[in-house]
Amino acid sequence: MAVIDLNNDSKPDIVTASSFMQAVSVLLNTGNGRFSPPMNFSTIYAPLTLIVVDINSDNKPDLVLTSDVKTIVIVLLNTGNGAFSSPIIIKIGSGQVSVAIVDVNNDNKPDIITANGNTNTVSVLLNTDNGTFSSPISINTGGDSNSMVVVDVNSDNKRDIVTASGNTDTASVLLNTDNGTFSPPIIIEIGSRAHSLTVVDFNNDNKSDIVTANRYTNTVSVLLNTDNGTFSLRVIMKTGGSPFSVAAIDVNNDNKPDLVTENIDGKTVSILLNTDNGTFSSPIIVATDSIQGSLTVVDVNNDNKPDIITKTSYPNSVSVFLNAGNGTFSSKTSFAAHSPSSSIAVIDVNSDHKPDIVAKHVNKNTVTVLQNTGSGTFSSQIAVQIGRRSYAVAVGDVDNNNKPDIVTADREENTVTVLFVADDGSFYSQRSFTTETNPESVMVVDVNNDSKPDIITANGGENSVSVLLNIGNGTFSSQIAFATGSVPTAVAVADVNGDDRPDIVTASFNGNSVSVLLNTGNGTFSSQVAFAVQISPMAMVVVDVNGDSKPDIVTAHKDENTVCVLLGAGDGTFSYRMSFAASNNPRSLAVVDINNDRKPDIVMGSTDTKSVGVLFHC
Repeated sequence: MAVIDLNNDSKPDIVTASSFMQAVSVLLNTGNGRFSPPMNFSTIYAPLTLIVVDINSDNKPDLVLTSDVKTIVIVLLNTGNGAFSSPIIIKIGSGQVSVAIVDVNNDNKPDIITANGNTNTVSVLLNTDNGTFSSPISINTGGDSNSMVVVDVNSDNKRDIVTASGNTDTASVLLNTDNGTFSPPIIIEIGSRAHSLTVVDFNNDNKSDIVTANRYTNTVSVLLNTDNGTFSLRVIMKTGGSPFSVAAIDVNNDNKPDLVTENIDGKTVSILLNTDNGTFSSPIIVATDSIQGSLTVVDVNNDNKPDIITKTSYPNSVSVFLNAGNGTFSSKTSFAAHSPSSSIAVIDVNSDHKPDIVAKHVNKNTVTVLQNTGSGTFSSQIAVQIGRRSYAVAVGDVDNNNKPDIVTADREENTVTVLFVADDGSFYSQRSFTTETNPESVMVVDVNNDSKPDIITANGGENSVSVLLNIGNGTFSSQIAFATGSVPTAVAVADVNGDDRPDIVTASFNGNSVSVLLNTGNGTFSSQVAFAVQISPMAMVVVDVNGDSKPDIVTAHKDENTVCVLLGAGDGTFSYRMSFAASNNPRSLAVVDINNDRKPDIVMGSTDTKSVGVLFHC
């Protein structure tokens, strides 16, 4: 999630990324802490991380995302008024865990750098102009990269790359040699397994030093910059249990950066005060409710002392710890949130010069806004819906007038309806277009590469998908129907054969199969190729489950109480791998790394048992 002014009206807006919907949702700030209904823009693939930055120098912030489905970067260019272009897909290295966007070749254009954990490399993509990038330049780091920072460490006015490796207990420094090229890695012993990394000048010598949070040894390591990109291990300090992240900020107003760590196992925050020359005090421990991997340090009560904000899951709340001075903090004050939060941001959303809290929620597809009422207290939550667990509604600028429009599928009328949106969020016109029988789901995505979003529906009553090509000004061609298996209940759009064109995959409830329709260009698709699965597939995800950078298919079967895995060959074909016992009547499905072993696990939602089941990847 990010909070930033997207439409140049001097009010911060909200943008979130949803891997389930394979989309980003934009909520425009309408004033007084209120936000418009969400506008959804397809990312084609499930997004993992989100960065907001002006890529093409038009003074409008664009969106850059990575994906956990394929080793790619997704760019959505800001077309104005909070609307975004169709996604630009850029292939990068395998297993990216960190991404930075910064100018590394001094041409005043932001470049993309990714840290690729599976291949022990970083990829550098140079900005060539207008939102396009060079082919990735792969550079060896000497170890897997858990975290990455891009900063000038040797004072030559060129930004260098620093990575931390959890497997080799080292940090790597790649010095910028010029024009976006980098030296072989300088390896620095940390003495512990690093999970995250921060670079800041700790000892006031105008040289960037390194600190790592070492999750498995409950420590932080401080490495002082000795010169020319070399570092000495200054000290290893104990923290609370399992420090997940580390921030450097002056918490006691002595003009020296202190360390703040967020400790997962101990459910605590540790504060280590900078005593001088890169040495630190013993940790001050602050208890929280239930740390969830995100911490923000910012002054919320306008006393010029940075406070701590954490998100907690039990109870569902946001906790605020006010800075009492000298590195000590008050007991927490908790404010109810809508459900467990996946991320938080602190920013003034209602222009009253007091920072408010914005939280994105895991279970409810909502964003909560807690308005700052002064003195570190916050109002009751304002919850804003950002999306649905259905593809029956989609949003996109279909008439290219920089106003996002809404597309709905009506299974009774066998139509899709486009509602055109005015500047104030009202609907001023609508048009309907015929589909085949019972459109169960709808997507808005450019399938013929003409920069105009098209409409795709899956039609349960006709055993087909309908493609309606955008011919301009909010009008669409007559539908082109393509046969699928019997009763398509789930649909995904992903490039399954590596030709950079989005293909269609459906799960056929009565056909006991999945159907793959390859994109042949110009909005046409090949005849379906069916791949057998077990009976009654109810849900489906297209994702790389075996780490070979080829999308696979996972299906959930409500009558068999199983999930099936079909491995992708990378050419649009799939082999039936195996089935696994699941919870009773699985009706929803997600694939994500649950236990942080860098292997995707399968998560199922069951309506019979009202529970969630997890199959861990062995």
